[in-house]
Amino acid sequence: MKAQQAGQGGPAAQRLEVRTAAIGDPGDLIAALPSPQALAWVRRGDGLVGWGVAAGLVIPAGDDRFTAAEKWLAELFEDAEVHDEAGVPGSGPVAFGSFTFDPASDGSVLVVPRVILGRRDGLSWRTTIGRAGAPEAAVPVTAPGEIRWNDGSLTAPQWEHAVSEAVARIRSGELGKVVLARDLNATATAGIDVRLLLARLAAGYPDCYAFSCAGLAGATPELLVRRSGAEVTSLVLAGTAPRGAGPEADAALGKALLASAKDVAEHEYAVTGVRDTLTRLCGAVTVDERPSLLRLANVQHLATRVSARLERPGPAGPEVRPAPLRSGTSALALAAALHPTAAVCGTPPGPAMDLIRELEAMDRGRYAGPVGWLDWRGNGEWGIALRCAELDGRHARLFAGCGIVADSDPAAELAEAQAKFRPMQQALEA
Repeated sequence: MKAQQAGQGGPAAQRLEVRTAAIGDPGDLIAALPSPQALAWVRRGDGLVGWGVAAGLVIPAGDDRFTAAEKWLAELFEDAEVHDEAGVPGSGPVAFGSFTFDPASDGSVLVVPRVILGRRDGLSWRTTIGRAGAPEAAVPVTAPGEIRWNDGSLTAPQWEHAVSEAVARIRSGELGKVVLARDLNATATAGIDVRLLLARLAAGYPDCYAFSCAGLAGATPELLVRRSGAEVTSLVLAGTAPRGAGPEADAALGKALLASAKDVAEHEYAVTGVRDTLTRLCGAVTVDERPSLLRLANVQHLATRVSARLERPGPAGPEVRPAPLRSGTSALALAAALHPTAAVCGTPPGPAMDLIRELEAMDRGRYAGPVGWLDWRGNGEWGIALRCAELDGRHARLFAGCGIVADSDPAAELAEAQAKFRPMQQALEA
């Protein structure tokens, strides 16, 4: 596989000069973004935002797309001249990334921004890459105006038929679970400014990770993996119910979700896959004894936290060279090992992927693929690109998916998918 380099020359030809300094609280990270060409990973005010491009990579289709990405980053970061006064996960050089769901799809992306603002646990910092120049001129945030909606690859009845076919194949014993997605197209009267969407998503869904990377933006509730030094965490979500009109109705729906054999079975498929992968790669693995409820503004999910500790975490500290990128235990390497989870693909993964290709009638692109960031020490956070849209000028392509098992009802799955469209619909129309 040949990766396409953005800019001139390979990593050695563009040695990065990186300086990170601790700063006072910069305020709203999303509001600090000067233009719509924004990179972001923000939850409850903490996280990272970036702008400008110090280096970038577009990766063609292939099973080795993650390996190629990490090799390129290792060479880039190892050759960098880094002065990092903060010495925390996310300081120093950082790459934002977004990978395709299907290895047969082109378009995985890495971007190392010229400027990064970060905040976590009360500490804030600013990273600049390259020689200082004039600050980027701030472009006012604009609204998209009126939105027109159109069906995506399949109409609602066609998608229900695909669900019915998937249920039949599951009942025949071909596989245990498959996740089917659908898309929805939006056209605005003016250009869509991702900063406005990020601000609305962060305000409306504070427990989600508001993200933006190379034209893909959304608010995902699902943390695929976080690595912070030796500590590794994953939050598994699978099994969904709507929110109730009031506290009593909401509690009843949550109780029913926790008791649902169909949803608990769907959830257990996802938990087992994450647990088994982290057990293979890490040391001690701890799994919540039973699922809990993660309540968001529009839906509630079954949630299970899986934690692990790396036996050989690699070096840490402000001036340590980033050997972890070659250790196979960086946050990106862990995300690659976990993808695709049963929560977004199905089980077994091979037959599930084949059925997705057969029934969805579309290329998911980077929807349901890993999205997040990686720093020069191998730390990072990667979510699953859910509740998101591909943005292109005045156009947006939204995605939503549902886990299909033997007891799935097509009409109920369609209603669930429609509920999952709402965060991005509201962000566009608010």
